[in-house]
Amino acid sequence: MNAPFQESPAKARPLNLLIAAPRGFCAGVDRAIEIVEKALERFGAPVYVRHEIVHNKYVVEGLKAKGAIFVKELDEVPADAPVVFSAHGVPKSVPAEAQRRKMIYLDATCPLVSKVHRQAERQIEKGRHIIFIGHEGHPEVIGTMGQVEPGQMTLVEHIEDVDKLPFESDEPLAYLTQTTLSVDDTREVIAALEWRYPKIHGPKAEDICYATSNRQTAVKDLAPACDLVLVIGAPNSSNSLRLVEVSERLGTPGKLVQRASDIDPAWLEGVDTLGLTAGASAPEVLVREVVDALRQLREVHETTVTAAEEKMVFKLPRQLTE
Repeated sequence: MNAPFQESPAKARPLNLLIAAPRGFCAGVDRAIEIVEKALERFGAPVYVRHEIVHNKYVVEGLKAKGAIFVKELDEVPADAPVVFSAHGVPKSVPAEAQRRKMIYLDATCPLVSKVHRQAERQIEKGRHIIFIGHEGHPEVIGTMGQVEPGQMTLVEHIEDVDKLPFESDEPLAYLTQTTLSVDDTREVIAALEWRYPKIHGPKAEDICYATSNRQTAVKDLAPACDLVLVIGAPNSSNSLRLVEVSERLGTPGKLVQRASDIDPAWLEGVDTLGLTAGASAPEVLVREVVDALRQLREVHETTVTAAEEKMVFKLPRQLTE
């Protein structure tokens, strides 16, 4: 338990707690963590992981305790040690280097991110320049843009960036998106692209993943009834930050917390109904930790607000199943 709370004089005042469903781990995160755990079973410790396997400190620290070593680049990995690539995906140059060095590597890239990578390759084969909608510097963006040659993909972050694009209206163009964006923001950017470039090609189905979309919908369902919404997630987690934004756009203040200890009891003053959700990299244990901490402050009446049912499961790499 990581919640240094004191008894609250307002404890007798009940708190209505609306907990979003779905929340927390998605299938891609489940798979990535399982890949590291299975690799530790198969190869023994240490297993190296290039970058954070997912954006959650609690998860990363837990895997470190089991024998995972997190590094920034492959040159930090001993030649005979296994290395796992994170769920966010990597540029093509990374597995190419691993192959050249004859390393043992496992790719934990979320299959829905890999799908975007394949779409990028197909659009380039068709002679189209790609407009990629995403957040500069995010690992997924770096990985996706690294699937093509420099100059074949242009990053757009905001709707205002569309007007700055240098392409003529009849140039062969396509667009793709990061999987963890705001559904509403991305829809606006796509509309602007399609207005300016009527012949632009998009994916057959949207690139924003089901988990991101479902978690945003769940917040939309509960936020209007809340005085405050708490989102459990890391500050570098794109999908978690989007959940805070979704709440705030609906007029309900949102706060991002990593652990229960991040909660300021003063936030709950005047709050009768509190919303709670977790980004796709945050485990359920942290949700229960927050609920337990809230119970130290107030009598809590819990209700689950369900927006969708998720049954998606992704297969593990063959190296771990054969």
